[in-house]
Amino acid sequence: MVSYCDAGVNLFSNQFDSDRAEVIERAHLNAVRQLLLISSDVAESRLNLDYCQGKHSLVCTAGVHPHQAAAVAPDWLQTLMPLLADPAVVAVGECGLDYNRDFSPRPAQLQVFEQQLELASRVNKAVYLHERDAFADQIALLKSFPALTGVAHCFTGDSVQLRAYLDRGLYIGITGWLCDERRNQSMIEALTYLPLDRILLETDAPYLLPRTLADKPKSRRNEPAFVSSIAAQIAQLKQLSLDQVAEQTTLNFNRLFRPVEPSDGV
Repeated sequence: MVSYCDAGVNLFSNQFDSDRAEVIERAHLNAVRQLLLISSDVAESRLNLDYCQGKHSLVCTAGVHPHQAAAVAPDWLQTLMPLLADPAVVAVGECGLDYNRDFSPRPAQLQVFEQQLELASRVNKAVYLHERDAFADQIALLKSFPALTGVAHCFTGDSVQLRAYLDRGLYIGITGWLCDERRNQSMIEALTYLPLDRILLETDAPYLLPRTLADKPKSRRNEPAFVSSIAAQIAQLKQLSLDQVAEQTTLNFNRLFRPVEPSDGV
């Protein structure tokens, strides 16, 4: 039976406030067996971790998004440490640099990002990476931590950036951006250089609803149940079967994040 992993869900977005449990149940009914919940700050890291307890199909990240870098408390690193000790927390992040919006000053972003790379090295966990209009600084910092593994979350770059991430041993998170004919040209080219064994599927729900989805919700809200649309687009572009994409991306998910064994429940 074909099954999928969604390596990127913003479950505590307010768009899911009215039906959070139902969203997870719909994912399960649509053969999404494992989901990774993304954290943007310490408070959301706690929410995600609490939600994962007792739900073997769910794992999460813990960390600070670059947008929140200027707002960290003095003891934020010490606060993160016990969260990272929980086996349900499989990566540090979402961390990185965002020079497109600059919601936090760049020096603060750089400092908080580097501290999270050091933390991931110390606790031997993957990094969950965000980057927008900051590739040169991001890759330079990553080169200072050659032993780290992780994922370039929601990759939207070109083949040069893709190869640089692959050279660092990273996996590449592919979202519904690939399904958007208005802006996916550079990604389609990059996909020719991307081995199947380095791809992770992500909805980034509730964002980036795949434009290839046949029956789009009126709300335009994305959710994990739609991750197969991304897999289908990859299969078409790489001339593979859907089964091949589903099976290999599931192996990739487990290889990188080593989550607890999924069960039939959620």
